[in-house]
Amino acid sequence: MLGIWLCAMLLGGATAAFAHAELEGAAPEPNAKYEQSPSEVRLAFNEAIEAKVGSLEVLDDQSRRVTNANPQTSDDRKSISLALPKLGEGVYTVSYAIISADGHPVSGSYVFVVGNPPQGVDASAFDPHKALGHEGHAASTQLTTNQFIIYAVRSLYYAALLWTAGLMIWPLLARSRGAAFAELRKRWEPIALRTLLVAVLLYIFVHAREILKGYPSSEYGKLFLQTSIGREWIALLALSLVGFALVRLHPAVRTVWAAAILAVESWSGHAAVFSPKSASLLFDFVHLAAAAVWVGGLTLLLLLWQKERKEAGRFAVVFSRAALLSLVLIVLSGVGMTYLFLPSLKYLFYTSWGTLLLIKTGLVVLVFGVGGTLHLKVRKGDLPTAVLLRADAALMALIIVVAALFTYISPLPANEPVTYHQMGDKLHVSFRVTPNKAGDNEFTVKVWLPDAAGAAKSVQLRLFSLDRKELGPIAVPVQPFEDTELTDFDGFVKSAYQAKGPYIPFAGRWEAEIRIMDQDDNETVQKVDFRNY
Repeated sequence: MLGIWLCAMLLGGATAAFAHAELEGAAPEPNAKYEQSPSEVRLAFNEAIEAKVGSLEVLDDQSRRVTNANPQTSDDRKSISLALPKLGEGVYTVSYAIISADGHPVSGSYVFVVGNPPQGVDASAFDPHKALGHEGHAASTQLTTNQFIIYAVRSLYYAALLWTAGLMIWPLLARSRGAAFAELRKRWEPIALRTLLVAVLLYIFVHAREILKGYPSSEYGKLFLQTSIGREWIALLALSLVGFALVRLHPAVRTVWAAAILAVESWSGHAAVFSPKSASLLFDFVHLAAAAVWVGGLTLLLLLWQKERKEAGRFAVVFSRAALLSLVLIVLSGVGMTYLFLPSLKYLFYTSWGTLLLIKTGLVVLVFGVGGTLHLKVRKGDLPTAVLLRADAALMALIIVVAALFTYISPLPANEPVTYHQMGDKLHVSFRVTPNKAGDNEFTVKVWLPDAAGAAKSVQLRLFSLDRKELGPIAVPVQPFEDTELTDFDGFVKSAYQAKGPYIPFAGRWEAEIRIMDQDDNETVQKVDFRNY
């Protein structure tokens, strides 16, 4: 439990990264003012979302739903829309709660204004999260009771999964072992299966409760029967139950069962949402299978060490070879997944996922040292020492705990829109990039000059890559547009410019240069640094 707490503290404020689907675009836009009622609400995400579970609703200023229509999901499952009736003047709240394809809840709210209602003085003053009871979703550096329960249950689940699968595989790898080996296997396989069943039930219960927090109980049926993650949970539970019927069958059958339950786990994690999907799933399956061989074999070696030292020595010969091969496969498959998940190795140093991967890598290096020493002793004909076995077991437990957390957070940090505003006596500047990613974005620049100076004569926007300083600036062709947002200041004249397009060609650190020319040809330059992932 101490290991769980320490690793959770290392995550810092990683709670915001749990959601693997990010909102990339919204229409109507947050805090925007519209003269006429929009025909629909449409939200676009960067990943596929579950189509059958979730909600999208629009509330009026009395917190009443404006329509009971059902939201519709696009064919690629990356956007969700809700048709709206004709809305009268007022402040409206859009609230959404969806589930990403890998089973993580994503929710949020924002407001927009129609017409000129008396309460629509400043849409940004509204706190829709508080009004809808969604407080507490912000990232926190404190480990809450709920987070601790999730981490503890995930650690138990992964330990039980790898232990049970490993125990079911080893009879095929170590055939014709002694009587003590067979006796231990027959005794501990049912115990492992019972532990796995309890762990799977807890795992499903805790995560289903987390996903559907705030949903009506009727949504549970949809979650389990109409979503990918729900069907995968049912498969896990079914395989856990089937395992009890296989303990007396041929080792090859039990190995097939172990491969099946590990494959289901691979399909329900990060690997299922990264491309190419086949390579991602293969790497993840090899990673889990190799870990299961190591965990199951080390458990059997420890049990044999307590029961029959000579047989433990004979088993150690087989285990040391298999363990070293397993560790090599763990490293190679881990490198493959990292290559697929991260655009650059730099991400290891500023993401929670990268921090945990570096911790896990350090632990694996220590395991290589312990395992290599154990292998050399066994080759010389010596029995394994208690110190080496305990060190290997302690490292195994820490790696499982780190992996449980590691597989829960997103490999990539969430991109957030750029929102910059600078006020001054002679100039106000506002700059926004939405959604702030590599590829298509919407760029908005607003400048306010004193009434005596008049509107801006011209505004230019250029982007400089701070990672590739040898590249020239990218000109963003901003054009004047009619701004309907409530952003006026007394004594100032506003000029608003906008552009849409792929003017951020790759992720990284950027500097926006805003050049403002007034009517007297006086130029002011404003610079804004931002980054995306």
